Amino acid sequence: MFNFKRSRSEISKEIFAWLLLGGIICIAATSPYFIINIVKGFKTTKKYEKKKIYDAFYRLKKEGCVIIKERNGQIYISLTEKGKRKAGYLQIDNLKIKKPKTWDRKWRIAMFDIAQIKKLYREIFRGKIKELGFIPMQKSVWLCPFECNKEISILKNFLGLSDKELLLITTESAGWDEKFRKHFNLNT
Repeated sequence: MFNFKRSRSEISKEIFAWLLLGGIICIAATSPYFIINIVKGFKTTKKYEKKKIYDAFYRLKKEGCVIIKERNGQIYISLTEKGKRKAGYLQIDNLKIKKPKTWDRKWRIAMFDIAQIKKLYREIFRGKIKELGFIPMQKSVWLCPFECNKEISILKNFLGLSDKELLLITTESAGWDEKFRKHFNLNT
C-alpha cells in the first residue's frame, strides 16, 4: 500500500537537500502555472507526481521553511533560517561513514572537550559518533578506522564546536590497536 506521509517526507527531504546545495533557486515565472517550471527544475532521483512536489513546496512555505518570491518575471525560492536548521538536522540524520573495501591502516581519533554549558551538544555529538561506528577509547576519546573528516566536519559545524572543543586526529596503525582491529574485524 502507498504510504502518503512517507512520500511527502521524502519529497521535503529532497527539496531541503536541493536548496541546501543550490542556495537560491531561480525559475522563470512567465506563466501562471510556474509549478511546471519548478517540477522541471527539481531534478530528483525519484519520480513524484507534480501535484505532490507543488504541495510540498507550499507546505514548506506555510511552515516558514522556504521563501517563494517573484521579482522581475522570475520566481526565487530559498531556505529561511528555520528551513536551514531543519535541513541541517536532516543532513545530520543522514550522515554515514563509508566502509572501504580495503582498510588504509589509519585510525581516526575524535577527541572532544565540550563545556558543561554545552552538555546537550556533547551528548548529541557522542550519540552521533557512536551511531557512525566510533568506539570509545576513553570517555571523550573515540576511535574509527575509516575516513570520516567530512562527516566530523559537518557535525562540528552543525553543533558550532570550535577547534578547542573537537579535534580529529589521523594516525598510522600501531601496536596498541590489536584489540581495535579485532573489534572492527580488520585484517592485518
